[in-house]
Amino acid sequence: MPLIPEEPQIHESAQGPRTAPTPRPVPGPRPAAPSRPGRPGPPRPAPPLQRAPRDAAPAKPAPAGPAAPPATPATPQIQLIPASAKGALDAAEEAVDLLLDSGRAPGEVLVITTGAQHPWAEHELSFGEAAYWKQHDAGDDVFYTDAVHAARAATRPVVVVAVNGDSAADAASALPVAHSRAGALLIVCGDPQQINAVLGAGV
Repeated sequence: MPLIPEEPQIHESAQGPRTAPTPRPVPGPRPAAPSRPGRPGPPRPAPPLQRAPRDAAPAKPAPAGPAAPPATPATPQIQLIPASAKGALDAAEEAVDLLLDSGRAPGEVLVITTGAQHPWAEHELSFGEAAYWKQHDAGDDVFYTDAVHAARAATRPVVVVAVNGDSAADAASALPVAHSRAGALLIVCGDPQQINAVLGAGV
């Protein structure tokens, strides 16, 4: 007999909690949850999607612009003017004249000779090296130097080289220095075969 009352009590208690979870309209709140993200979803994506591409478009070209210029100055353009060792200096003078006529400022041009010094450099050096290099540092005129002192010269947008020496070794040592000093343009006046041999060696 005591077992009988315990069993119905257990059944009742079991039914009690079972009846409580019967409000299994729990699926009801679950669909309600997707409806919530659905409501904020449509208004939010619409404006941000339109604003994001607009904001991203101007931001992309801005960084792309500054990235391009650094690559260009690294490798100057090279022009070759065929000339004999005796005519290389005259060819270099003509190149300088053309540069100045085209609008280049005199201070943007550096002239390097592989043989004898340019007459201007000889004249200025007669007043001493201090005065000579002071004119270089001023940077307001075309500066002439030889291959021996070229490494001391600062970088200029245009470098003109007159291969006016008979020694191929002088040209081979001067051209790499001239190449490193040229910011935008390197003009080489001399024997094409000799120059190409040096330039082809990795200048």
